[in-house]
Amino acid sequence: MRILGVIPARYASSRFPGKPLADLLGKSMVQRIYLQCKKSKHLSEIVVATDHQQIYDHVVAFGGQACMTSENHPSGTDRCREALELQAGSFDFVVNIQGDEPFINPQQIDLLCVSLRADTELATLIQKITTNEQLVSPNEAKVVLNSNHEALYFSRSPIPFVQKTPIQEWIDKAIFYRHVGLYAYRHDILQKITRLPVSALEKAESLEQLRWIENGFKIKTVETAEEEGLCIDTPEDLEKAIAHLKKIKSH
Repeated sequence: MRILGVIPARYASSRFPGKPLADLLGKSMVQRIYLQCKKSKHLSEIVVATDHQQIYDHVVAFGGQACMTSENHPSGTDRCREALELQAGSFDFVVNIQGDEPFINPQQIDLLCVSLRADTELATLIQKITTNEQLVSPNEAKVVLNSNHEALYFSRSPIPFVQKTPIQEWIDKAIFYRHVGLYAYRHDILQKITRLPVSALEKAESLEQLRWIENGFKIKTVETAEEEGLCIDTPEDLEKAIAHLKKIKSH
């Protein structure tokens, strides 16, 4: 099975323009992500899919593989589809690796990769929620599953609802899962889902995976116990990441 790892790396960002090129103690964010992905045992190839010449040139300069994609893609999923189309070889699956997690865990990538089968349409990682803070945060997408561990629904609200119980006690009464933003798409399914119009549920929750569920596609979920790395959305997040790196280096 051939699996393509794609790191979408847009230059424009309302909160942090040029974020992929941000310096983290001598290596850019996109370089650190690329190097973490290289530790994966199951990705056949890795490519940075960007819309900016400076990012493309930077990736090539450090020895990475890159491709130029459109500036007009509405999501990383659409950028992954174009990146797949630009590759010379053929691939069974594409893994969408977030372009803002410089400490992404390669074991999580491999966990997702080894779960893939010929009949898998889409796959993603989930994790048990352990704190009320995670449960009630609208920044955390929650997910409920069917008996085959496929996603039934994703929501920014706590789901399932626990009847006749104060929300502070819900975590002791039911099992809750949060979504970990790492996707795998079968090559033919990636072509199909990127042609779908934006759906009503997707608009309401601002979660693109709901478009796929609304249109009958199955999303396999794989549970991970590994902690996610720091996500960098703002210059303040970058300072936290630099502090984290300094702490690691001092030990």
